[in-house]
Amino acid sequence: MDKYICDVCDWVYDPEVGDPENGIAPGTAFEDLPDDFVCPLCGVGKDQFSKVEK
Repeated sequence: MDKYICDVCDWVYDPEVGDPENGIAPGTAFEDLPDDFVCPLCGVGKDQFSKVEK
């Protein structure tokens, strides 16, 4: 699964870790996040994230 980075604040969503503090279980792919997911640091939506290039 790919990691995604917030274009605004550089927070990285790692699907292996998820975002447990906000109800996102480890193993949740970015594509499977709810439509109302927002960056836990700056609050922007999924459309403001870019795939991390390996």
